[in-house]
Amino acid sequence: MNPRRSTEELLQQPIEAIIPHRGTMLLIDAVSAFSEETLSARATVRADAWYGDAQGAMPAWIGIELMAQAIAAHVALVAMRGGGRARPGVLLGSRSFKALQPSFARGAQLLIHVTELLRSEEGHGAYECTIHDGDILCAEAVIKVFQPSNFQSFIEGSFSS
Repeated sequence: MNPRRSTEELLQQPIEAIIPHRGTMLLIDAVSAFSEETLSARATVRADAWYGDAQGAMPAWIGIELMAQAIAAHVALVAMRGGGRARPGVLLGSRSFKALQPSFARGAQLLIHVTELLRSEEGHGAYECTIHDGDILCAEAVIKVFQPSNFQSFIEGSFSS
């Protein structure tokens, strides 16, 4: 097993060393802070991205993916701090995703904050999530996630039922 790592050391890691998303599906830029229960990440709305509308804005519904990537970063960093690696997981759903505007403006510097509400030994989790643009709350949700003990069996079972 790898040695334990400090929070400061982990925050210096590029986002690609923390979460598996790559290319156009990597939406968060960096993690700015994390603890055992919380994480804050930054994302920039890029006008030339696949999601950009005619004004280069990001539709607000993509906020669910921003939240999910921040959760993935939290799970990974907690595991990495302990010297391990995070198991793969899936987003199960969202309760009451609320977008307070239809899109995030081109060039916006978004702050995604996640707070762990539940973590079970079986791999179930729930997070309270927000997205801010400066001091303005743009979106909020409770996101449910699952990290099966055997991801491959879980995926295969999902397709065979």
